[in-house]
Amino acid sequence: MILLKLSIAVLIACVGAGTSLSELNRVWFRPALLLRSLAAMYVLVPLVAFGLVLVMPIERGVKAALLTLAVSAGAPLLPKRLKRLHSRDYVFGLLILSSLVAIVAVPVWTALLSAYFDVELKLRIGTVVSDIGKTILLPVMLGMGLRFAFPAASERLSGRIMTIAWLVLAVCGLALLIVHRQHLAGLTWQGVLSLIALMVIALFIGQWLGGPDPDDRTALAIACAMRHVGVALVVAAEFVGQRTLVLVVAYFLTAFLVSSVYLSWRRRSAAIAPAA
Repeated sequence: MILLKLSIAVLIACVGAGTSLSELNRVWFRPALLLRSLAAMYVLVPLVAFGLVLVMPIERGVKAALLTLAVSAGAPLLPKRLKRLHSRDYVFGLLILSSLVAIVAVPVWTALLSAYFDVELKLRIGTVVSDIGKTILLPVMLGMGLRFAFPAASERLSGRIMTIAWLVLAVCGLALLIVHRQHLAGLTWQGVLSLIALMVIALFIGQWLGGPDPDDRTALAIACAMRHVGVALVVAAEFVGQRTLVLVVAYFLTAFLVSSVYLSWRRRSAAIAPAA
């Protein structure tokens, strides 16, 4: 958990170090897109998870993972690839805004949905504020401070450090799944289908509400499907035992692969469209 959270903090600091303040400001002048983004991430995707729990006969461990993913809205940690979509300011603005909204939205959604998900979780606002501050907001501020003080070096080094942090995150996630593989072996097909359905439907929601710009639609689709890994680790850590954390990490590793394939497909489609 320490290495997972540390690698996420380093990744977010690198995002801050690679983004200027002017890029962050531009996103606030697009209120319609921001409202649609918040509705997609904080309302529609949680409602999809709620519907899956009502419809599918799934075990409590999967319900706990779905609750964690439902309330963990936020921007994805795919900034290097999303740069090519020319939606850098939008993604970074979502990262900051969703982290701030999570301070209130995560405890509220958790309190409303936990009874229906048949899991008990009392998440204190103080815990959410502290963990989001340490894992997300403080690293962003540190990265932007380094960008302001050393713009050339920050831009040059952030990509390299980000690659190392991603490697550490992937290794830690895989190690966690291997050590606790018994939690994956006991999954029913309904549980697996529910997690995959949440991912796929979330992609469609983001694609639908992303607006007329194809790059914005792609970015929001990935944000909806990936969820906020930092917030998810905060929530998953509150459950007793390892199963919720293992399922959440398995979801993120799968969502990363699916989102990468989706992003490549969207880029190829965008390249073919003008030629056609």
